Amino acid sequence: MAENGSGYVREVAHRVFAAELKESNLQSKEGQDQYSPQYLITPTGAKCNRIFIVGTLTEKEDVGTDSEFWRGRIVDPTGVFYVTAGQYQPEAAQVLARTAPPEFIAVIGKPTTFTTKEGNVLTSIRAESMHIVDAATRDRWVVETAKLTTKRIARLQGNEPDAVKAREHYSTDVEQYKAMVAMAVESMRAR
Repeated sequence: MAENGSGYVREVAHRVFAAELKESNLQSKEGQDQYSPQYLITPTGAKCNRIFIVGTLTEKEDVGTDSEFWRGRIVDPTGVFYVTAGQYQPEAAQVLARTAPPEFIAVIGKPTTFTTKEGNVLTSIRAESMHIVDAATRDRWVVETAKLTTKRIARLQGNEPDAVKAREHYSTDVEQYKAMVAMAVESMRAR
C-alpha cells in the first residue's frame, strides 16, 4: 500500500491476466460500514481492490445517455478485459474518448462485478487512470504478470487466508493457470 501526503493509504494495484479476471467472482469486504474496502479474490488468490492491466485497446464506445460514459475492450494474450470510465473518472474517460484503436493502453482501476438475470457474473474494470503506452511496456507487463501469477499459483497450496478462500471457492485448476501463464509468455516469444 502506498501512502500519500494526507495519510490516506491506497491499495496496491494487482496484475492479473484477462482470463483469470474473467473467472473471478468471489467478493470480500473488510469491515461493515459503507466505506469498507471491497475486494475481488481471483482463482489464484489475488485479493484485488485495484487492478493494473496493459493490453491492446481494440474497441471503444460511448454508451452514456445523459453524459459520456465510455466502455472499452482491451485484449491481453489470455483474453479480454472490459473497462469503463465516465464523469467520475474524467481523466480516464478523456483518454478513451481521444484514443483510436488499436492502441496499447495501461489501466489502473477497480474490479467490479455484475450479476445478470441468468445468474452469470460479469467482471469489468472501472478505470481510475489510463495511459497510452508502447509495445515494450505491454511486453514487460505480460512478463511481470506471468511471474506474479506463478507466485500466486505456488501459494495456493499454503494456508494464507486468501489462498484458502480461492481454493475453496473456485476449486482452482492449477494446471489450467500454469498453462495460461505459459501461453502468455510464449506469445511474447512468437513475435
